Amino acid sequence: MAVTTENGRRIMVAVDEGDESMYALSWSLKNLVFQNSKDVLILLYVKPPRVVYSAFDGTGYLFSSDITATMEKYSQQMADCVLEKAKMVCNDVQNVETRIENGDPRDVICEMVQRVGVDILVMGSHGYGVIKRAFLGSVSNHCAQNVKCPVLIVKKPKQPPPEEEEEEIYDTFVLSFCK
Repeated sequence: MAVTTENGRRIMVAVDEGDESMYALSWSLKNLVFQNSKDVLILLYVKPPRVVYSAFDGTGYLFSSDITATMEKYSQQMADCVLEKAKMVCNDVQNVETRIENGDPRDVICEMVQRVGVDILVMGSHGYGVIKRAFLGSVSNHCAQNVKCPVLIVKKPKQPPPEEEEEEIYDTFVLSFCK
């Protein structure tokens, strides 16, 4: 586990394309990271593993290297866009690091927490019910059980409070920016 020093805390926020992770980031900026502090905010985006394709698709056509290169390019653009959106939300924070990693988000997040020496991990919750969670798995639950630092799981409220309507308009603008 990382030790908090005079250099501040290392706070990692796992971000993805979902509103839940951006809400968790906004929440942590309001409640954990303070302006003019020496805290370091680490934004982590994990690109899901590429599906392994055989040389032929289901119809017997050969996949060209152009198609796989295009898929990789799109994946990188999505990662860059998500992190750009997250950095825009963090515009008042001085010490922001971004990381893009590849693999299963559950394993990669746990590994990065250990490797980077994080003091606290912040994640959003999709709010799946028991059935969906059983079939799809829960990244936040896996990380909460396996990392050696405190994990803060932020659940997005169903109805935003009236004062957050302005932020919702901003989020809509940023989402359209990324498309």
